Amino acid sequence: MRPDDSDAVLCSRAASGDRNAFAALVGRHENRVRRFLAHLAGADLGDELAQESFVRAWRSLGSFRGEASFPSWICSIGWRCYLDHRRRERSESRKREAAAAEPGELSVDPHQHMDLHAVLARLEPVERAALILCDGHGWSHSDAANILRLPLGTVKGTIARAKRKCRAMLTEPTP
Repeated sequence: MRPDDSDAVLCSRAASGDRNAFAALVGRHENRVRRFLAHLAGADLGDELAQESFVRAWRSLGSFRGEASFPSWICSIGWRCYLDHRRRERSESRKREAAAAEPGELSVDPHQHMDLHAVLARLEPVERAALILCDGHGWSHSDAANILRLPLGTVKGTIARAKRKCRAMLTEPTP
């Protein structure tokens, strides 16, 4: 394995069963996937979802067509793992007839400074993901659209809406 092997070469080798090639891909991209998912779900769950993402990627490498970059593809898998987790969480919650799976509004002490994490937590998951991908991780709108499997215009609108909501939350007067 050469350090200058491209992702495409490594994907091809990994799809043929080369575990070392896949390990090289994981080594290159796991931090980005973990950071993305940690912003969505918290550090611990983000780590679990990142692991699940790479397991799914290993199993699906034969279907990777290379139409998107490997980092975009693996982040897309991570996004779907996150959505699947949320669906399971809601389903289990309904079965137990517990409180709704979605957390309510965050209660913020008006005398304390509101941090960015609290603001992001109040966004809808797709708004948070789109904003984090583009403004937090530097992905293009097009890459974010591929990762989230949304039309480009929808991603652009979602990011604009998320920014408006963040500005409004950050400029709310404190009593």
